Amino acid sequence: MLSIYPACFFKEGNSYSVIFPDLNYLATCGDSLEDAMAMAVDCLAGYLKWCHDDKDPVPTPSPLSSVSPQAVASELDIECDEAFVNMVSVDVEAYAKEHFNKSVKKTLTIPAWLNKMALEQGINFSQTLQEALLSKINAT
Repeated sequence: MLSIYPACFFKEGNSYSVIFPDLNYLATCGDSLEDAMAMAVDCLAGYLKWCHDDKDPVPTPSPLSSVSPQAVASELDIECDEAFVNMVSVDVEAYAKEHFNKSVKKTLTIPAWLNKMALEQGINFSQTLQEALLSKINAT
């Protein structure tokens, strides 16, 4: 299902900041307009997926015509070269499958004795590596 929200784009030098006023001023940025739009899609998808996973309510998007980038800039004390509002859309489920939940294959080497012992104990190598990596990066 496609989700569409208005976002304020603020040009600051050569980069852009992006703010979603309907989503508690959720923000991201990009080094170019194209990068900022890609980051806005990623940010929107991540936020809506998080809300869905946590069963949090998702605000109704405002009409494009009711969002003023000047009002948002004033409220957040943003100084910029130019500002505009654009709708950002994403199919959260499809985006999550491709970007958040996509598995990647890794090849690694372990000592033969360790491989033998792990196989004998029926250890799932993928699960064990994921758990170890999460622990190592303090994401548990």
